[in-house]
Amino acid sequence: SLVVLFGATAGAYGAKLGSDERELILLVWQVVDLPSKKVGTLHKSLVKADNLDLSDQCREVSGLTPEGLGKAEPLDRVLQQFSQLVSSDLKVLGRSSYTLCSDGQLLIRQVLHPETSKKNFLLSDCFYSFYDLRKEFHTCYPSSAAVKDQTIKTMAEYLGLGTDETEEDFGVWQVKTMVAIIFSMLSESCNHVFTEPETVKYKYETGPCSKSETVDSETVIRARGLPWQSSDQDIARFFKGLNIAKGGVALCLNAQGRRNGEALVRFVDSEQRDLALERHKHHMGSRYIEVYKATGEEFLKIAGGTSNEVAQFLSKENQVIIRMRGLPFTATQEDVLGFLGPECPVTGGKEGLLFVKYPDGRPTGDAFVLFSCEEYAQNALKKHKEILGKRYIELFRSTAAEVQQVVLNRYMSTPLIPTLPTPIIPVIPPPYTIATGSIRDCVRLRGLPYTAGIDDILEFMGDATADIKPHGVHMVLNQQGRPSGDAFIQMKSADKAFMVAQKCHKKMMKDRYVEVFQCSGEEMNFVLMGGTLNRSGLSPPPCKLPCLSPPAYAAFQTAAVIPAEAALYQPQALLPTTRTPQASAAAPPTVTYYPAQAAQLYMNYTAYYPSPPVSPTTVGYIAAPPGAVAAAATATHTPILPQPGALVRMQGLPYNTGMKEILSFFQGYQYAPDDYNGLIQLSDQARSVLQAPKEWVCL
Repeated sequence: SLVVLFGATAGAYGAKLGSDERELILLVWQVVDLPSKKVGTLHKSLVKADNLDLSDQCREVSGLTPEGLGKAEPLDRVLQQFSQLVSSDLKVLGRSSYTLCSDGQLLIRQVLHPETSKKNFLLSDCFYSFYDLRKEFHTCYPSSAAVKDQTIKTMAEYLGLGTDETEEDFGVWQVKTMVAIIFSMLSESCNHVFTEPETVKYKYETGPCSKSETVDSETVIRARGLPWQSSDQDIARFFKGLNIAKGGVALCLNAQGRRNGEALVRFVDSEQRDLALERHKHHMGSRYIEVYKATGEEFLKIAGGTSNEVAQFLSKENQVIIRMRGLPFTATQEDVLGFLGPECPVTGGKEGLLFVKYPDGRPTGDAFVLFSCEEYAQNALKKHKEILGKRYIELFRSTAAEVQQVVLNRYMSTPLIPTLPTPIIPVIPPPYTIATGSIRDCVRLRGLPYTAGIDDILEFMGDATADIKPHGVHMVLNQQGRPSGDAFIQMKSADKAFMVAQKCHKKMMKDRYVEVFQCSGEEMNFVLMGGTLNRSGLSPPPCKLPCLSPPAYAAFQTAAVIPAEAALYQPQALLPTTRTPQASAAAPPTVTYYPAQAAQLYMNYTAYYPSPPVSPTTVGYIAAPPGAVAAAATATHTPILPQPGALVRMQGLPYNTGMKEILSFFQGYQYAPDDYNGLIQLSDQARSVLQAPKEWVCL
């Protein structure tokens, strides 16, 4: 038997059903006995949604009102009634089993499964298998329209059935017409047989992925904006109703091996992928998730692996994976098993542990653990931040793709400290100036997409780009060196800045509106150096506090302290090249300059800081005294790379650590300027600059 099912939500109708996350408000169904061609009673049930605000399209098409829905039963009660009434009708027809039949995929996959998942109750087994009437119709009548273009009305018209929807209530006509279509397909001329139902996977299956695998780009999406603690099971739940390929969730990691809020998801076919794209900006908890197309190459880059050790670890399928972070470097397998205890036994004992190591064999402090069931994994997660040795241990849910990405891509392929090209010549950057004063000839852009670059800003400005000063675009970065969503732009005049603020305020850039405010150069410099600018006025940056600033500090009038080695690298080795407006030929050149009072200047580099305007081609972008310029221009530099042991790397610094704290940490390890002669040959002028500070740390 078939149970013909039709439903509607409080929002979009037809091809967009379920794409707006609106709740189900109507279910209509009828049992059809295929051998005898008999039907049961037609049932129509309203569903009380949590949000009774109906869209205009819903009101117009369905004729339903919030008042009528307010008296209905909630979804869980309606589904209970559905099961009871279907069983009763089957009993009358002398049948015991049935399969659902719906008009397309959307009602089952995009409405019922996601909504019940969010409301935390389970659907009965009958909702995991169904016939798509559109596909069955096209199989029976190959000359009919393509499946994606079919509707109940077009199928009825193809068969010459009545199509006057006004004769019946909304939902009733649809079910009656679907039943008539099914009877036509069962006629002797067609003799159609329903044999291969659509299936919905009960749960997501984990598993490894090989780099040699072929992944169809039409089956992969990128999900962005995920909570950092999201697991592969959370992502699978977000896409509930859609069939994800085995091992098809790959969480993306940043350079530090931590999750960055993105994941690549591989579905079993392109149809499932297309349905997943309709969940763009659906919610996971209180966060909306962006969903975009991705490629098979991107998926393999994140999820693919070839290590025998990893393959053996992941060979035990349907295991729950937990990631441990912060383990003592001396921790052994016995230590980890003892920490977890008998209440959460590890699958296979020691074989269920995988320690992550650097290429030279040193432990990283991370490990992955396999558990055979959810209960054991939950017991393990309860030990989050408990102590092992003298360290607290963090525990998180993980995935097979994350295991491969961490073990293979992060620690075995990527060098720990990326190296720059061989130094060649001193930096002599193109000149430019940063605006100061109270003239309001600048604009501030707030709310930029984090992926926005200089080109996006120039496109956003439109015709006003002609009025931007050379090197006048300043991207503001956060403490981790990533875009903060703010930018400042220097315009040629206050009038031009005013016009831009009026024209571009709340204009869209990549699905986000951007706020544009007029401001002065002084206000811009405050923010670029770490201060704040809001309705309460200006707050000074950390580097302007009395305890941190030199006696006569003015914005950008004193050079920042930059490591000596940086001055020897070509600009291209440090920053990407961009368009460079023509500079005045009369402007003097500038070089990286180390001021005599450098020992007193401890800028808080962890505060907001500017990327060089329009990403200029050098780090040394603050003008030096003419004498230093002449000395640097005439000096012959023969750079010599540091000898082994001359460099130390500090890992695990607090985010608010400044130069002063680092120098204090190394107090007692003093380096005289002569110590640098073996590393960098200095001119007399440059050596005199370095003689003031007596403590230098080469990092």
